[in-house]
Amino acid sequence: MAKADKTPKRWEDRARLFLKAEIKRADVTYEELAKRLEAHGIKENGASIANKLARGTFAATFFLAALAALEVEGLRLGDL
Repeated sequence: MAKADKTPKRWEDRARLFLKAEIKRADVTYEELAKRLEAHGIKENGASIANKLARGTFAATFFLAALAALEVEGLRLGDL
């Protein structure tokens, strides 16, 4: 049996995977998320959101606005 990888994930990976999971949980497309982000002052489109998530690097402002747009109630660092 292989040992579990104990190497901590990089923060970029943790944020990216968390946000992708929240998008899926909310059953929202990237295009819908882009529309919701407009209400929070963030101009994006579905393709730019997909690129950010694929690259795994984005500003904290985008991360927080996306969570607000998805109506995520709270965040515990242990969830990342």
